[in-house]
Amino acid sequence: MKTVSFTQMKDGTKADYDLLAEAEKPYHALTADRILAELRKQDEDTLSGYKITRMAHGLQAATRARREGADIDWIVGALLHDIGDGLAPQNHDRFSAEVIRPFVRDEVAWVVEHHGIFQSFYYGRHYGWDANARDEFKDHIHFQTCADFCERWDQSSFDPDYPTDDLENFEPLVREVFARKAYDPDVIREGVSNGLPAL
Repeated sequence: MKTVSFTQMKDGTKADYDLLAEAEKPYHALTADRILAELRKQDEDTLSGYKITRMAHGLQAATRARREGADIDWIVGALLHDIGDGLAPQNHDRFSAEVIRPFVRDEVAWVVEHHGIFQSFYYGRHYGWDANARDEFKDHIHFQTCADFCERWDQSSFDPDYPTDDLENFEPLVREVFARKAYDPDVIREGVSNGLPAL
């Protein structure tokens, strides 16, 4: 296998970085596979005291999104909003947002990034936290969308009896999203807020 000439990045040549760009293409192409594997891993444990597994929570949120007529970005965002829970439980919301950010609308990534503070609206008082901490963002273009996401798809998706679609139903959507060109401005659409589908 051909390797670069350098041992410090600052010494790399154009040929070295062209080699790396080509060598990384197969790895990038497998991003959806790694995401799906992480989701399956989340089916191995429950949400520490909840009635369902971490994967079941994501599937339930995505199922709710799809049944309400959400588009592919929202469905995948709902499915993966807690994907960072395993590696970064204290800041899983920001971790999860960074996983999807290159491939979905800015609105979806922002909502996933901030859903943790918005979710505390429902339980923060039980820990002595400010349940209204989300008000820090009350003037943000995506504030209401994040509040709606949490109300309709996140906080309500812990029900073991809810008829939830299985992961195989969402795999094509995950593959489609992660096959997109990263940071495509036609996808990202920064500063645009469409909100969730109307009920």
